[in-house]
Amino acid sequence: MFAMPFLTASGRAAALSVLLVCIGAPAEAGGWYFYVQNSSKSAITRLQVREKGGSWADFDLDGGIAAGRKVRIDWAKSTDNQDCKQSLRASFADGSSSEPAMFDFCEALDTPIVFED
Repeated sequence: MFAMPFLTASGRAAALSVLLVCIGAPAEAGGWYFYVQNSSKSAITRLQVREKGGSWADFDLDGGIAAGRKVRIDWAKSTDNQDCKQSLRASFADGSSSEPAMFDFCEALDTPIVFED
């Protein structure tokens, strides 16, 4: 369901900012973000992140990420002391879910994480 970011082309597109509601983020000071490209045929309805050994936390997607959309996700400042490497997973409107995958959110901030069929 998802493609590693280094296997996909990174294009420039208009970005929509959403905030993290709970935990998860890079270890360094504020201004952290990442992009999600939904290349699947179904809207992403839930996006979750987890530090190693921690609990899953939801991002506020403000209604989801439509199929074909690329959005910018901004980490909440309250997460600045979290690990850079965290697991990410998505749930889709068609009832499917991606397998969790580990990402380093301090690297390649402009390269989108791509979810596809």
